[in-house]
Amino acid sequence: MWKKLLFLLAVGMVIYSCAKVPMSGRTQLALVDNEELLPLSYQQYNDVIKEGKIVTNTTDGQMVVRVGRRIADAVEKYMRENGYEKELQGFAWEFNLIQEDIVNAWCMPGGKVAFYTGIIPICQDEAGVAVVMGHEVAHAIANHGRERMSNGLLLNGLLGGAQAAMGQNPTLTQSIFLQAFGVGGQLGMLKFSRRHELEADQLGLNFMAMAGYDPRVAPAFWERMSAGSDGAAPPEFLSTHPGPGKRKEELQKQMPQALEYYERSQKR
Repeated sequence: MWKKLLFLLAVGMVIYSCAKVPMSGRTQLALVDNEELLPLSYQQYNDVIKEGKIVTNTTDGQMVVRVGRRIADAVEKYMRENGYEKELQGFAWEFNLIQEDIVNAWCMPGGKVAFYTGIIPICQDEAGVAVVMGHEVAHAIANHGRERMSNGLLLNGLLGGAQAAMGQNPTLTQSIFLQAFGVGGQLGMLKFSRRHELEADQLGLNFMAMAGYDPRVAPAFWERMSAGSDGAAPPEFLSTHPGPGKRKEELQKQMPQALEYYERSQKR
């Protein structure tokens, strides 16, 4: 009897704790409030920035900041005009270029973005940086970190938000938090992460277009990324990123809408 009641309570909490991703409309789990999540995110981001060599004052560093601000402004405008302004509460945009030969970039919940200098040559120019920036900003706007953490809590029977989970099992909750932001990994969550990557591609293409960057450069950028792996990329079923063919196919599907946003941006 008690097990059944607990099950029904959990189901009710899951149904109650759902949100919709802006623009895509996909329903996602949201057991954790941004009020709880963002301070943890900012602390994690600050720790990385303190340990890294920031090169924001270089030409490339200034380009990363410029593109980030331009896309953030366009996204904020879109969110305000479409009734999503509340989703940006607590956001504190920040864009940094870190001196390290890593082909990567990431965005923490709340708009904290980091690029590594290793990805700049593959970007080639400002439009290439915009492809990556749009994709990373999309992860924050779509609350992918919150969704990952919510799913992790649910899978481990920890309900009631981050603070409640920390009181129940602090070690496990900390581990779930780190995994939610890409530290560590679980094979069982890889498919979930690929969904996020494709959604970030979709939203990111629109975001760069809203900011006045031609979205048609995106497929060529992802081809360069794929070629840069020298065939060393793992097969798709073991990767948190979709395969090149799947990614290109989805980008082409999204391109007509992105071009509409781009054309509007050119008229302003």
